Amino acid sequence: MNTAESRKPHLTLARSETHDTLRNCVRRSLADYFNQLDGEPVSELYQMVLAEMEIPLLEKVLEYTRGNQTKAAELLGLNRGTLRKKLKQYGLL
Repeated sequence: MNTAESRKPHLTLARSETHDTLRNCVRRSLADYFNQLDGEPVSELYQMVLAEMEIPLLEKVLEYTRGNQTKAAELLGLNRGTLRKKLKQYGLL
């Protein structure tokens, strides 16, 4: 990890008295999901997980930028057209 990366804040979620990484929360959520399947077939898991992550990400970034799509796209590292496409895809526009 380079110096710039080590200074970036890590995504953490408040969990009782401890902090947990977003990565660990995703791992636990997927483990719970698989445990609840009870042998049922599943498909398009990748798209399901992306939607579960992208929707709140887009919502919070737009909230943070007060709805400014240009700033939101810049913050996300997307071009504005791609952001608008994703917002339409999830019914957020």
